[in-house]
Amino acid sequence: MFQFIPNVLLKQLYTRNSLRNTTGGFTFSLKNRLADAKFTGLQRARIDGQDYPADAFTLQPDGGEAVAVQAISDASPLAFPLRRTVRVHAVAQPLAPGKHKLELTLHTQPFGTITLAMEDELQLDERYQNTNRQASIPRNTVNDYTVEAIEHRRQFLNDFTGTTPQHITQNSFDPDRVRGNCENFVGVAQMPIGLAGPLRVNGEHAQGDFLIPMATTEGTLVASYNRGIKLINLSGGVLCTVQDDAMQRAPVFQFADARQARDFVRWVENRQAELAAEAEATSRFAKLRYIDTYLNGKLAFLRFGYHTGDAAGQNMVSKATLAACNYILQVYPEKSQSQIEHFFLESNMATDKKPSQINVLRTRGKRVTAEIRIPRELLIRELQVEPEQLVQHARIGDVGARLAGTNNNGLHSVNGLAALFIATGQDVACLAESSAAITYSEITPEGNLYGSVTLPSLIVGTVGGGTGLPTQRECLEIMGCYGDGQVNKLAEIMAGVVAAGELSLAAAISSLDWVSSHDAARKKSGTD
Repeated sequence: MFQFIPNVLLKQLYTRNSLRNTTGGFTFSLKNRLADAKFTGLQRARIDGQDYPADAFTLQPDGGEAVAVQAISDASPLAFPLRRTVRVHAVAQPLAPGKHKLELTLHTQPFGTITLAMEDELQLDERYQNTNRQASIPRNTVNDYTVEAIEHRRQFLNDFTGTTPQHITQNSFDPDRVRGNCENFVGVAQMPIGLAGPLRVNGEHAQGDFLIPMATTEGTLVASYNRGIKLINLSGGVLCTVQDDAMQRAPVFQFADARQARDFVRWVENRQAELAAEAEATSRFAKLRYIDTYLNGKLAFLRFGYHTGDAAGQNMVSKATLAACNYILQVYPEKSQSQIEHFFLESNMATDKKPSQINVLRTRGKRVTAEIRIPRELLIRELQVEPEQLVQHARIGDVGARLAGTNNNGLHSVNGLAALFIATGQDVACLAESSAAITYSEITPEGNLYGSVTLPSLIVGTVGGGTGLPTQRECLEIMGCYGDGQVNKLAEIMAGVVAAGELSLAAAISSLDWVSSHDAARKKSGTD
């Protein structure tokens, strides 16, 4: 990956607004936003047309010691891994106020020799900033998860707010476990977890009876899902099927006119094999399935769709798509009159953490369907409703959902999903798209109820993200869903839980138990 970096990406290595004067010179920052690399030397440093010698500079990685540029070579490189920030210090005359043009030519591995050319404005004097800026949360740049660093931050919290939290500071695990999951760590949010089930799932990946851990503060929620689960189990279980799997990243390329954008899309459509090779070289798990193309004026939108294994995969596909786009920027244009003017890795067309019709149609995450068949007499006996009542309500509810413009025609898919997402360490912001649901019901020739719910964009993982945190891992292990090879099993269980919730609430609305059950919960908690 990245044997060559186009100029459009090189600018991303420089941190804007980082240029400042120091007591003996000036300083600015570089941040690696591309891929793991190493510095092996400085060929040229020029500011406003003036060359500066290499011995004027030192490089200081975040959390590390400063290294003289002259001490860096092929034999003794300075590591510059992804997401690492390096502060460049120069011993020289301070810079004048205003904007300055910087040009750096660096020797690197594996990028080779690269030149960064950018313009930045000198920021206020550090001493002035220190006396006028607001209090900031304490951080330890070497290791921010030590007992001392956390206690320092907790004391700052107490002093700043005048409060003394007793519960959020009672974490039961080593704080170092949240490295990569949470910054400025001070403690934990303790959510009540209730058990529903066991739910009988007749899936291709989830087969058997599963206890369902649900993290929620909403009274009656666990009881409601348990009611639906009971009826499903009495009817033989829920049939669950993963129908599709995709995770997207959607870059955009801008051209001088619409004709050039059209020609570019045609070029891309003929090179999907090469783009797949570049993308898949970044990961053992990412597999490029397709590249959809969309044109709007002089903008060319590409929507890369991947398999991402057992991870939810948003970061994985970002890295893979960046590699593919880097390849495009290297080899295109083939004709000088068709040039890429601008490029952005994400165009908002992947619709991360937003509901969208394109995800309903094309799948984002897992497309999974849960189907139930409830005998007529069982439905009447257990939930006090007839199949005809539920089907009629569903038909009317579909009209209401269309009028309201919602992302589903069901009742409350997000309720069960939110409780499961929090319990199992999923990215809860993905509920915006994961809660999309398409429900369908009918009366069978025997007079029984058939119902299905399809989740077209369920974004879950059983590795990575928050799934490895102690509490969340335990909840996944309760369902036998932690680790590699378990993501489809988890998706089937979640869809089954959603089906149970839809059945229970639909029956409660039709039988008028809905309000009375919540009233009972409020009276019990003393909030009525």
